[in-house]
This record gives sequence, C-alpha cells and structure tokens, in this order.
Amino acid sequence: MTSTVSELPVFPMARAPRCPFDPPPEGREKQEEAPLTRVRLWDGSTPWLVTRYAEQRTLLGDKRVSSDINNPGYPSPAPRNPGGTGISFILMDDPEHARLRRMVTAPFAIKRVEAMRPAVQKIVDDLIDELLAGPKPVDLVEAFALPVPSLVICELLGVPYTDHDFFQHNSKTIIRRDAKPEEREKAHRGLYEYLDGLMAEKLENPREDLLSGLGERVRSGELTRGEAAQMGVLLLIAGHETTANMIALGTLALLEHPDQLALLRDSDDPKLVASAVEELLRYLNITHNGRRRVALEDIEIAGEVIRAGEGIILANDLGNRDSSVFPDPDRLDLTRDARRHVAFGFGVHQCLGQPLARLELQVVYSTLYKRIPTLRLATELEKVPFKHDGSVYGVYELPVTW
Repeated sequence: MTSTVSELPVFPMARAPRCPFDPPPEGREKQEEAPLTRVRLWDGSTPWLVTRYAEQRTLLGDKRVSSDINNPGYPSPAPRNPGGTGISFILMDDPEHARLRRMVTAPFAIKRVEAMRPAVQKIVDDLIDELLAGPKPVDLVEAFALPVPSLVICELLGVPYTDHDFFQHNSKTIIRRDAKPEEREKAHRGLYEYLDGLMAEKLENPREDLLSGLGERVRSGELTRGEAAQMGVLLLIAGHETTANMIALGTLALLEHPDQLALLRDSDDPKLVASAVEELLRYLNITHNGRRRVALEDIEIAGEVIRAGEGIILANDLGNRDSSVFPDPDRLDLTRDARRHVAFGFGVHQCLGQPLARLELQVVYSTLYKRIPTLRLATELEKVPFKHDGSVYGVYELPVTW
C-alpha cells in the first residue's frame, strides 16, 4: 500500500514556470485521463481529486458532501491546531451554515451592491489619481490592487481603513500554506480579538454598516458576540484578499495579451466589460488549493465510488479549463460567454460576496486601462513573484510603469 501511495501525485501540483496563468501540467494530464483520480496530501492522506466540470458541479450540489472541516477525512490543506479559532460558516454544513449565512446575505444582494457602484468608482479614480501623481515604476499591488477592495470592504463592514496594515498582515499569514499552525492561530486570534473589540463598539454605538447589523442580531439573541466576531473575520479576509489578487493577476494577464487588453480598453460597452470579468475569472484561478470536501455517505460517480469519510478536492482551475464546456479553454477570449465558470463555486456554499467582487472588477477593468492607456510591465514576466505558497494565488508584487 505504501508504494502505491508514494506514486500518487502530490497536491497541490506545481504550475509550469513559463505558464503561470495555466493550471499545473500534471493536473491537466489527470484531467485527460479521468474525471476522478487519487492524490497525496502533506499528511499522507489520499483524497479524490475531481478534475472535470460536470462532476465538480454534481458534487458541489450533493448534500452527501460536507464542508465541515471537523469531519473525519476532511482534506485539510495544512496542519491545524486542535481547538483553534474557527472561521465561521464557510466551513460548516446546513442547517448551521444556512442560519449564519442568512444573517449577512442582504448587504451582498445584487441591488444593494449595485448601489455601491458610484462609491467604488470614486475609490478607483482617487487611487488612479494618486498613481498618476506619484513616482514610477510602482508596485500595482500595494498602490492599487490591495487598497481598492480593502477600502470597499472596510466601508461595508464598518472597519477603520487606518488599521489596514494590521488586518492585511494577519490575513496573509492565515492563507499562507507554509505558515506554522501556531503562526496561523496567532494571526487568526489577533483578527478575532480585533473584530470582537469592534463588535463591542458597534453594540454601544451602532452605525449604518454590516457589523452594526450583526450587533442587532447579538442584541436579539440570534447570535453570540463571538459568532458575530468570527463572521467579521471571514468577511474581512474574503472581502479583500481574493479581489486584490484578481485585480493584479487579471491586469498582468491582460498586459501579456495586448490584443485582449486593447479590446477592453477601447470599448465603452458595459456588456463587454461584464463578459471580460467572467472570462478572466474563468481563465485565471486564485483558489488554486481547490475546494475541499468530505463524503458523508458512499457516492457513485463517473464509474468510481467515493466512500463515506473520504476526502474530495474539487480543482476549480481544472474545471474552468474543461474543453467540453469551454472550447479552446487555454485561450483568453474576452468575448466568450464564460458565465458558467466555477470560480465562485456552486451550490449552497458558492461565494457570498460574488456580486461585490464582480462590481469591483468591472469598475477596475473598465477604468484603469483607459485612464492609463500606456500601462505596461516594468520588469520581465519571469521576474514577477507569484504566490505559489498560499491558498490564494496571485502575485506578491506587480511593478508597472507608463
């Protein structure tokens, strides 16, 4: 048995250095071979890797598949401290997942988010003004990609942006795959205590923000203060890390595909902008650790049987490059109808904040390249530091000039 396990591919797999936007070559090979295959994790466990789009959608919508990280067999991406700080409803199952998620659904409703467009546009324009007035070259991550979603989520939650260095530093530690369990727990505890302190302030002096809304739930007895603080941690991390990486990675991909960049830069069609966002979400994938699940019962699928207690990893980067769903999947085509992608997941756990992420990306992608039409990379692609060591993929720095 040991020799068989040792021959399995290690997950996550390595991307090809010359193809940083593409899924790992070994993953593509497994996708060609079968929709399900075994892989080996850091702890020696051998969960199923789901490589194809149809099977991913099926399993993500199957109630026999659990998101609860505490269930035996869950394929954890890194060592954990037993009894460590939790991450709220994202790693829970219904009915508790649904109960907590419902409490923060309204602020992310499409109409509510769309009403934020002018405010997001102002944030983007102000930051571009600062870019144009400052020195160059400049790191687009620190000067633009990270501040945009951080300012937006701070405004939505009611978190002081002046504390961004603190929460960004701790967020990076939490999502770093090679962080030690005690480092990750310390960062998580720091964010929890920070959000718990903010919750105390909101309970005393409520305002028009999401944390104050959670405070009302605490006062009514629907939530404990600790649950509210944990939800705040989740929303703060998810609200800036993912979109920031997508802004920078999307910009780099467009700079490397000048024909597609020109198409976007020279158009005033909102439909093309929306299409571009969906295609970039499909073509790039920042959740490169896959979505993690564990089977609660035996599940027959694609000629295999996933046994109860076996781990499942749904590789959304591979699903989004499935040629049976997206013809010529390795080509970036901003005119493609890519709305069926699984970048935000599928089923009851699909990303709560996707309307906000879409809005932010639409504003950024329709503004940045028009206002700085000569934007270009200030280094060689091979020298750009990619985030191969975390659960969120992107770039650490993006030197640009114009």
